[in-house]
Amino acid sequence: MKVLLLNTSERTGGAAIAAQRLMKALINNGIDAKILVLKKQTDNEKIISVQSSFLKQKLALWNFLWERWVIFIHKHLSRKNLFRVSIANTGFDLSNNPLVKEADIIHLHWINQGLLSLNSIKKLLETGKTVFWTMHDMWACTGICHYPRECANYQTQCHDCFYINKSGRHDLSYTFFNKKKKIYQSGKLIFITCSKWLKQYAEKSALLSDKKVFSIPNPIDTSLFQPMNKSLCREKFNLPNDKKLILFGAVKISDERKGINYLIKAVEFLSQESEAGNIELVIFGKSNMDLSNILALKVNYLNYVSNEEDIVTLYNSADVYVTPSLEENLPNTIMESLACGVPCVGFDVGGIPEMIDHKTNGYVAEYMSAEDLAKGILWVLFETDYKHLSQNARQKAIDCYSEKNVAEQYINLYKQYL
Repeated sequence: MKVLLLNTSERTGGAAIAAQRLMKALINNGIDAKILVLKKQTDNEKIISVQSSFLKQKLALWNFLWERWVIFIHKHLSRKNLFRVSIANTGFDLSNNPLVKEADIIHLHWINQGLLSLNSIKKLLETGKTVFWTMHDMWACTGICHYPRECANYQTQCHDCFYINKSGRHDLSYTFFNKKKKIYQSGKLIFITCSKWLKQYAEKSALLSDKKVFSIPNPIDTSLFQPMNKSLCREKFNLPNDKKLILFGAVKISDERKGINYLIKAVEFLSQESEAGNIELVIFGKSNMDLSNILALKVNYLNYVSNEEDIVTLYNSADVYVTPSLEENLPNTIMESLACGVPCVGFDVGGIPEMIDHKTNGYVAEYMSAEDLAKGILWVLFETDYKHLSQNARQKAIDCYSEKNVAEQYINLYKQYL
């Protein structure tokens, strides 16, 4: 069986990481798997770029800029929420790509910002092959947004999108909702969500009312992400051995969806506790904020960490991983932390409660409550059997997200439709 995965980025973003891990899991379970990406960033021969010429490199840039420009115009020249929506009006036609032709399975992941247009997806469906689509957010089942928040229009018909300033009933969301509805009838299209939470929402969409939707989590290599000696790991990053360390990270820390403002407030609560002197933060990721002057506890800032071995070491340096995200599907960071035996604290949103079993391998805080987030951190660090909590975290990753477990679910699904 030959499986071709498609994802815009090779390394940047959660979907890119998840797609690579799935490819590796499939290969390790006897499947010939490759990934087509917009831009190749490593020398991995299993990952191939669609930009095989200088002209195609320029076309990729044009695709990205043209889509953003159209959205920008419809938003009346406002940059607010510019990247909260996508319209996929431009992209590469891959229906005649040799890898597509030889593949038994076409498996889409995150394909926005220039890789595939809606017309490109239509042409893939017209090849007659079954196309699988793993949803890393809700874009596939809405008109144009990646997360609709409180809006339920996608359940019937998108219109008056608040992301584009409610510019009218027949706005971009209305137009592209109808376009998706028509294209989705062009062939065999199977949807997969990474979380049960997303499956519930996807099945409510009028776009998927006659489609099969399955839920299969992302995989993780539990032989790489595993517990290590905490003291030795801290030495590598020059972190203190006599403190309780709270870890937080994101590609872009200042992204409001990642909830940095709630972490700031939670740390204020922690700073008033008697144990405050024993707590420090470790933060990794890109930031345009001077966090040392904002957070009420000492911060050890590490910038962006991309090497997997370093990431494993970093998780093992921490006593707890905190994710104050306001919108999430199935965060790789929680999965990685659990696999390393590090308990997690996060809000009751998206797929997070599926990963964090409340007071079993971490703490699920009341949504958007910085005070309860702080309470959860204190509970993990000082008020429970930490060793037992850590063991439960590790076992959760092995039972639910191991490569073998996830690969078998995908292979069985593929076989149903071959």
